[in-house]
Amino acid sequence: MQLNRRAFLKFAAVDGAVGAAAGGTALAAAETASAQGLQRDARPMPDDAVGLLYDSTLCIGCRACQAACKQVNGMPVDIPEVYEDWNADGTWDTAVDLSGDTLTVIQVYQHGTMAVKDRAEDGFAFIKRQCMHCTDASCISVCPVSAMTKDPVSGVVSHHPDRCIGCRYCVLACPFGVPRYEYDDPFGQIQKCQLCTNVEGQDIPACADVCPTGATLYGRTKDLQDEAERRLGMTAGEKHWFPRGALGDDRAPHEAPAAQYLNDVYGEEILGGTQCRMVSGVPFESLGYPEDVPDYSYASITEGIQHTLYKYFIAPAVLLAGLVYFAYKNARGHRPEEWD
Repeated sequence: MQLNRRAFLKFAAVDGAVGAAAGGTALAAAETASAQGLQRDARPMPDDAVGLLYDSTLCIGCRACQAACKQVNGMPVDIPEVYEDWNADGTWDTAVDLSGDTLTVIQVYQHGTMAVKDRAEDGFAFIKRQCMHCTDASCISVCPVSAMTKDPVSGVVSHHPDRCIGCRYCVLACPFGVPRYEYDDPFGQIQKCQLCTNVEGQDIPACADVCPTGATLYGRTKDLQDEAERRLGMTAGEKHWFPRGALGDDRAPHEAPAAQYLNDVYGEEILGGTQCRMVSGVPFESLGYPEDVPDYSYASITEGIQHTLYKYFIAPAVLLAGLVYFAYKNARGHRPEEWD
């Protein structure tokens, strides 16, 4: 078999396509990877991991959390074009989604007449979006320079801009769409919630510190899970006390009637578990959070496959040796001009 330059390029293109298809097949087979011995063990949550409990039924949509987050992080108000005429003076932060200038945002679910709060049919509900601080975070798994790290004690997922090369793999990998890049800045960086561990003098996250109803509550994830389960056991309509700020704070609690909660604590098991948890009266999928996802993390699958394929670098070495042999065999005896 003779090989000229054009044929070689065609072969390389086909080979690349086959390789891409094989990679796609490997990802599509993720559901059975564990049985095949490819899925690595799940990473455990630290014993003293901290996070937030967001209670959608207690949220009144005041966005005090959003304003406080921007203030302590020194970020400007976000005014989308649709609100520029109404908010010409920049009095209000009217962010509608996370961005390089917005690390947490309150969004609204609306359906039909919106007559009743926290009801899926003809109702409305609020939802808070911020980093979920995954136990086995995809953003950490894909970062090639360890710019994303997880604190071994608190479990907080942090970003280190001094290490970041701006590849934005974390943006693509996060199943919650959290890390955002500052595209409007020539020296832009990745931005994400770090539970205010990056803010000097801030003992608890600013969003939890200012929440007037306790809709956003800070504490150890294990304790927040207990608090979430306590709320799910409440009788709808009966008045209860809800802690504010942080669990164990001496500040006055908030009294309110219990809502009709869904029997689900979001983040307990999904995608390997998250340190931030949520409770709601409306399905989380309707509120914009993924529910049709596995209980194991994506990182445990992708890393398991990669570590198996590239163990001791045997597979790439064999492939390279084959390509070198193929090229040598077909080029032997050819004059250089015959490649033209």
